[in-house]
Amino acid sequence: MNDYLLSVLLGILEGLTEFLPVSSTAHLRIAEALFHLDLHDAFWKMYTIVIQLGAILALPVYFREAIGKLLSTFPRGERGDRTLLTHPLSLTLIAFVITAIPAWLLKKQIGQNLENLTVIAWAILLGGLIMWIVDVLCTKPRTAHMEEMSLIQAAWIGAAQILSAVFPGTSRSMSTIAAGQTAGLSRAAALEFSFFLSMPTMVVATLYDLLKTIGPRHHDAADAAIAPLAMNGHGWVVLGIGFAVSFIVALGVVAWFMHWVRARGFAPFAIYRIVLGVGLLVLIARGLI
Repeated sequence: MNDYLLSVLLGILEGLTEFLPVSSTAHLRIAEALFHLDLHDAFWKMYTIVIQLGAILALPVYFREAIGKLLSTFPRGERGDRTLLTHPLSLTLIAFVITAIPAWLLKKQIGQNLENLTVIAWAILLGGLIMWIVDVLCTKPRTAHMEEMSLIQAAWIGAAQILSAVFPGTSRSMSTIAAGQTAGLSRAAALEFSFFLSMPTMVVATLYDLLKTIGPRHHDAADAAIAPLAMNGHGWVVLGIGFAVSFIVALGVVAWFMHWVRARGFAPFAIYRIVLGVGLLVLIARGLI
């Protein structure tokens, strides 16, 4: 397939799945297997990182007014009842740290799971079942807005997000949304906090991977296989296309998803995950992927 067309398709896939609770990592990994892309190729490793950055950029653009309001009201909050530890910005950073430290310590296991389609398939399937059960049972939230969250709720969501880091296919948004609902958040509040938590989590993770890819060689064999990276004009155009497409599609998805969840919930995404997980396990069992 032409590299430019492939870049458009992968950019669309990333933009569609990054913030929906279906796991963009799993979908990109499946696409890589279907298109026979080399997981250890330096360029395609960097490409997946760059299109993730494109999707990330959609969040601060979409939430620019909300971010500005949070910054201007720090640390007392809009109602004057927040503290340095309970302001939404602080809660976001606390949840991020709780996720980041174990994820850093388990990075080798994460890398192994990322290359294991069976692990990814089971994570997709079980994540769908959990999300469906949580969405059906957690119908009486105690916290309607992200601004009303507690420190304990944020810590619980951060701990739950470790699963998405260790088991690709779980989905960052799925784990934070489901954890938020079990902690008493409304669907809209859980989704909004999921988006805000995605910003530092994804920026740090993708920049770390990017530095490994384009930086000097390391002693670790896996790092040495992908660095340093030489780029030509063709490669930059392919990267630019993927980045732009991912950003545009992700921006539309975020706007649509916020509206959808307030009215309908997460059950359709849970059903999709279950069907996809079962289908992927069947393909793996038959040796077709």
